[in-house]
Amino acid sequence: MNYGFVKVATAIPHLQVANCDYNEKEIESLVLQAEGKGAEIICLPELSLCGYTCADLFGQQLLLDSCEESLFRLLDITRSLRIIAIVGMPVRANNLLFNAAVVIHGGKIVGIVPKTYLPNYNEFYEKRWFAPAAALTTTECHLCGQVVPIGTQMLFHSTSCCFAIELCEDLWAPVPPSCNHALAGAEIIFNLSASNELICKHQYLTTLMAQQSARLHCGYVYSSCGYGESTQDLVFAGNALVYENGTLLARSDRFSLSDQLIISEIDIERLDIERRTNTTFADNVRNAALPSYVHIHTQPVTPAYDFQLTRWVNPHPFVPSGQELEERCQEIFSIQTAALAKRLQHTHAKTLVIGISGGLDSTLALLVCVKTCDLLKRPRTDIIGITMPGFGTTDRTYNNAITLMQTLGITIKEISIREACLQHFKDIGHNPKVHDVTYENAQARERTQILMDVANQLDGFVVGTGDLSELALGWATYNADHMSNYGVNASIPKTLVRYLVSWVAHASIDTAARETLLDIINTPISPELIPADKDGNIQQKTEDLVGPYELHDFFLYHFMRMGFSPQKIYYLACHAFIQQDNSQQDAAFADKGKTILKGMSVGHYDEQTIQKWLTTFCRRFFTQQFKRSCLPDGPKVGSVSLSPRGDWRMPSDADNTAWVKDATIEN
Repeated sequence: MNYGFVKVATAIPHLQVANCDYNEKEIESLVLQAEGKGAEIICLPELSLCGYTCADLFGQQLLLDSCEESLFRLLDITRSLRIIAIVGMPVRANNLLFNAAVVIHGGKIVGIVPKTYLPNYNEFYEKRWFAPAAALTTTECHLCGQVVPIGTQMLFHSTSCCFAIELCEDLWAPVPPSCNHALAGAEIIFNLSASNELICKHQYLTTLMAQQSARLHCGYVYSSCGYGESTQDLVFAGNALVYENGTLLARSDRFSLSDQLIISEIDIERLDIERRTNTTFADNVRNAALPSYVHIHTQPVTPAYDFQLTRWVNPHPFVPSGQELEERCQEIFSIQTAALAKRLQHTHAKTLVIGISGGLDSTLALLVCVKTCDLLKRPRTDIIGITMPGFGTTDRTYNNAITLMQTLGITIKEISIREACLQHFKDIGHNPKVHDVTYENAQARERTQILMDVANQLDGFVVGTGDLSELALGWATYNADHMSNYGVNASIPKTLVRYLVSWVAHASIDTAARETLLDIINTPISPELIPADKDGNIQQKTEDLVGPYELHDFFLYHFMRMGFSPQKIYYLACHAFIQQDNSQQDAAFADKGKTILKGMSVGHYDEQTIQKWLTTFCRRFFTQQFKRSCLPDGPKVGSVSLSPRGDWRMPSDADNTAWVKDATIEN
């Protein structure tokens, strides 16, 4: 199974201008290499059989004949190959010459796509030699002894995807042809290009491709001329790029003196899901006056290869990395702060009441409260931080809670829940030595009751601390920590909570609180509802009970954001956490300046562990929906939210049988 992925290749051959024999051999070598690596489709640069910089030699009959003879040889090579090759060359049709992409498969030419827009400004003179696609007066062309369909409105269907083609300048047009191609059904756009290099041009080019692939929810595969083209007036760097829905998957080395072959996989299933869920895309399909398209189907001539995923799968999809670290965290924190500021001003509340446990979630929520008061120029003493020691509270978390509140300068209250819970156990006839769900939930509800009543008492409202990961797993006590007046962390997953606290510790909070924040980050995650062990350490560790949050956040992202099946999520998780080299990801969280976060390196799991916790995720996600159906308000921060008023509307009694079964199938 390929799980919806299509392996594509984009190649840059070393060429010699006007030497078609030499160029054909270079192209042939790259096609064979791509075939050997399991690529289904390969794209080569614009006019790659002869060279883009032939200039007035395009008027020479010998050059055009040489191109056709070279194509003959390339066709012969591909007779026994599975791969589809897209090659650039000049094509004669109805006494006109076209700059065209020729699609070949199994020894046959299956279609020819001429260039729509010919640049004829600045350093470009293409109209001197070529006719634009609009000049076509035929739908068929004779090439290499075959009668071949020719035109710009063509959709090519392989066994795995539907693709279309545009050439170089077409992408730079106000309305690129690929817009119609995608609305007509093309899932991948291949671009044969010969864009020369100028200062800042490359950045603009990559922005165009990223935006076009994102706007169209498509894959975009680009191949541009490189070393070997004439440098009489222009320089070509050789750009081979693969984009998917706005994300760069793979790229070549610019200004390389050697052939380059770039291979990656485009997730067609993901793109189809994006298009189905994006109602604006459907509206565009309905409103567009699309031309009539020719559909060309290809069939494999040899058995498919065993599929192997080579693209990098982010094991921490919610967590920013690389150059985005500072900017993304600043943005997230600002969204939380702006949301809370609006709610505080609207309610005219005099205080913000928050329970401080010394754990990650309450720490992040407190930092948001502090930043909000600073923003509104209100005293931090308007924040009422309440620590509520219970039967499982350890000295470490208690001391961290007190120290953090002191260093941040908020109002501190300490209210023990022990006596109240013991009285409650007596009232309902529960043995406090039985540490069951009643024992745990009674403590959680007592804490929430205290927070709500103090908020009434002090004319304030309760700021919730629960995060997105806990909501997904239902790891919250109904009508206890599940409830608040405003949940600032509601769409922040646990893996991101850890990083945000670290970022605040290093970037934008009182230095006096930094040491405490870093210790909180390294404290095991726990609700602390079960007594500590004999040494006073946390005994009830959340991740021992429900599984590692980095796995659950990975499952959640691909389940919610992508809509993938459990089997595909399992496949991707195995690739992300077992098979691929994550040293590059680890380095993003190593010593790279002030935002150092311990413990964010990728965990190591085996297949059985991943499947176990994926099954747990599927079970809990469905059975705990009733808690998400009545969530308090909270700001949406990222692309995933579980609010019933936002991204997720699901019946509380939906059956999970199909998902659990899919998660437990032997892979």
